[in-house]
Amino acid sequence: MIRGKSKDLIVVAPAFNSSNYQEICKWLAGRDNDLKVILDTHGYPPMWTRENNFESLVHIILEQQVSLASALAALNKLKEKLGYITPESILGLTDEEMRACFVSRQKMGYIRGLAVSIKNKEIDLEAFAVMPDEEVRNSLVAFKGIGNWTVDVYLMFSLQRADIFPVGDLAAVNALKRLKRLDLSTTKEAILSITETWKPFRTVASMMLWHYYLSNTRKKSMPV
Repeated sequence: MIRGKSKDLIVVAPAFNSSNYQEICKWLAGRDNDLKVILDTHGYPPMWTRENNFESLVHIILEQQVSLASALAALNKLKEKLGYITPESILGLTDEEMRACFVSRQKMGYIRGLAVSIKNKEIDLEAFAVMPDEEVRNSLVAFKGIGNWTVDVYLMFSLQRADIFPVGDLAAVNALKRLKRLDLSTTKEAILSITETWKPFRTVASMMLWHYYLSNTRKKSMPV
């Protein structure tokens, strides 16, 4: 939640929601002329969010290193098969049934491991909702198949944490390079340095970058 005008906004909590989202976009546009161009040219980005549940984490794992369309197809096949994607329902599937849902052998292991961890209460998604970002990150990356990109997307979409820049996300990074007219070899460290000016709302700035990327590649929306 924020209050005030333009650069005088006061951060009350590290989150964003439907009531302050466009205000944050305007604040970012006031700080960065390139972000202003996105807003002026393409309008407000969608506020991409997902539920804080097991299905959302499964979705993010499915998105690792594949197209968004492929990941969504696999998710929808699982939902068609199971009705509801829960740790218990996933653990009831055979390898053959998961392969029929377009889930690779490697991701089967990741998803089942996550399911067991949640079922055994090693992971408490409700507790994550009130934990600091880095505590959530440290808890999740301890599990096989969950890296920083997966945690970034979970923090941004499911917990709506306002100050995350997913430096491992090619679409966001490439959009930033194009927007800022940067060399393709620009390092992650340099990228993160640029994003410092967007604090404490780097998540919303990232959504503006995704909006810019999708608008320029003629895609309509990201799956939610």
